[in-house]
Amino acid sequence: MSRVTSHDRRRDLLERAIASASPAAGQPFPCPYLPNRMARHLAVRLEPGGPGLYHALMDLNFRRLGEIFYRPECDSCSECRMIRVSVPAFWPSRAQRRCIKKNADVVARVVRPAPSDEKLALYRHYLASRHDGQMEGSAAEMQGFLYQSPIETWECEYRLQDRLIGVGIFDVEPRALSAVYCYYDPELEARSLGVFNVLTLVEECRRRKAAELYLGYYVADCAKMNYKASYRPCEILEPGGRFAPLD
Repeated sequence: MSRVTSHDRRRDLLERAIASASPAAGQPFPCPYLPNRMARHLAVRLEPGGPGLYHALMDLNFRRLGEIFYRPECDSCSECRMIRVSVPAFWPSRAQRRCIKKNADVVARVVRPAPSDEKLALYRHYLASRHDGQMEGSAAEMQGFLYQSPIETWECEYRLQDRLIGVGIFDVEPRALSAVYCYYDPELEARSLGVFNVLTLVEECRRRKAAELYLGYYVADCAKMNYKASYRPCEILEPGGRFAPLD
């Protein structure tokens, strides 16, 4: 018989509370991950809670966006499922080890999140390289999206000879970290700074003795989402609400 932990109880209580409140999902919008599909989000605001609350929400397939917690509630699709890295067993692949070596001259510094003109310029440069038009790059957008959080949040600054080249935002729970967003200099694409950020967060997990690193949603048929499976071993949230190893 499996042992029921305080985390399991918190998750189950939270699930029942959300079901009892019966919040309605928002209006449909074009899916950003899969073509010819419509998506809907269930969004909730929560009063600041104690340690472990957001971890329980992540295990119910919720993500944080600014001060909002949301999960997909699509009418005919359940492809967006939380994925997490099993930190104690993780070992970087050959390609990931090359990434670490390429960035040996980068200084990574974990600090409290704080917007600045330097970060805004980098954020705008990063968005301009993506050409998807979903984000406008304003100071207000950056503040609300990345620098307003009801839970414990930190950021890792990446510098090359004192020049800011990347920033990785992450949330902190006692037993897990969650990668929120990473923006970086697109002209340094060869350095794979997005990969380097995930590998840095794995080490931050180890430093904090957190066993799991949550990477957000995995979508098998979407290239910009399925790369997350390259951090092995990893687990995917199953429809029944439990995590299982990703084959």
